Amino acid sequence: MFTELGKLLVAIGIIAVLAGIALIIYQKTGVPGFFRWFGNLPLDIKIQRDNFRFYFPLGTSIALSAILSFLIYLINKFFR
Repeated sequence: MFTELGKLLVAIGIIAVLAGIALIIYQKTGVPGFFRWFGNLPLDIKIQRDNFRFYFPLGTSIALSAILSFLIYLINKFFR
């Protein structure tokens, strides 16, 4: 039981490291359009007033949830 959990944690760690590297490369190079969708999806709520800003990334959260669910599904399929 613990070996499967260990494999899953290693796979999640590798995915997190790859995502971190992608974000660092994006910040260094500034490739236009690479993460432009992030935070600008249709269900993202942005309210700006004079002394107030509110941002609720609902659409981005749903998209990331779907992507991560798919990745976890693939990891689960290949490690079983």
